[in-house]
Amino acid sequence: MSEFGRRIRPYVKSEILAAYQAERRGQPDVAFSHLERAHILGQASTVEHVRVHWHMLLWSIHQRNVQECLGQLLRIVGAAIGTAIGLVPQGNTGGTNAAPFKRMPIPPELAARIEEARSSGK
Repeated sequence: MSEFGRRIRPYVKSEILAAYQAERRGQPDVAFSHLERAHILGQASTVEHVRVHWHMLLWSIHQRNVQECLGQLLRIVGAAIGTAIGLVPQGNTGGTNAAPFKRMPIPPELAARIEEARSSGK
């Protein structure tokens, strides 16, 4: 795993945990928004990018959302290959409600965490 991946992982993990907590409270939309935040944070790391899509796949299975499930299966493969060769549409939220290669604005608090993870140790 890259240095960036190691440094961003706690933030990604925190969002994934928040997603599972929201899902347990019966708030699937809130849960998915946390997974989208995790995706934005981790998409520059192949390991974290694939991991977030895996959790999005699990969410789609729990919600019985066939469209999201099929989309996440494709995106897991795409994340594994695309991230490794630098095809990462910055800010993309990762769900099937966003075109796979569409760049999107990054919320300021997430941009700060990403910058911190990129610049730590320099």
